[in-house]
Amino acid sequence: MIYVGIDTGVNTGFAVWDSKQRSLLQVCSLPIHKAMERVRSLYDEYKAGIGDKVIVRVEDPRQRTWFGTERMSREMERKKLQGVGSVKRDASIWDDYLKELGVEYEMVAPKRNVTKLTQERFKALTGWQKQTNEHGRDGAMLVYGF
Repeated sequence: MIYVGIDTGVNTGFAVWDSKQRSLLQVCSLPIHKAMERVRSLYDEYKAGIGDKVIVRVEDPRQRTWFGTERMSREMERKKLQGVGSVKRDASIWDDYLKELGVEYEMVAPKRNVTKLTQERFKALTGWQKQTNEHGRDGAMLVYGF
């Protein structure tokens, strides 16, 4: 099976895990529309002949209940909450898109994912040696090991 991990946000974390090969095939970050194009392309490619199933796992901040704004200035709190609203909107967009596409998917609560790994820790854990950023690593951790 092919698993796709999506970390929602302005820089959408995107990762692909092949459960047969037991390896990451891709770890990067993309604009949301490019990530959606890649999901559709993978879904179409695997549906058309390889026989593998594509499953998408999306981090869903709508399932988060705490945002750590209690020790911030009003301005910083306002900006943080705007960002939270933005990623919640992105999660809704992904939910609608994947439902319409017909791909199997799961909306994952942030507390059910390992996040914010350093590049070094990520390399040691996964064996992925190419350059990554925080968003790509967070997307990868949604699917790593499935």
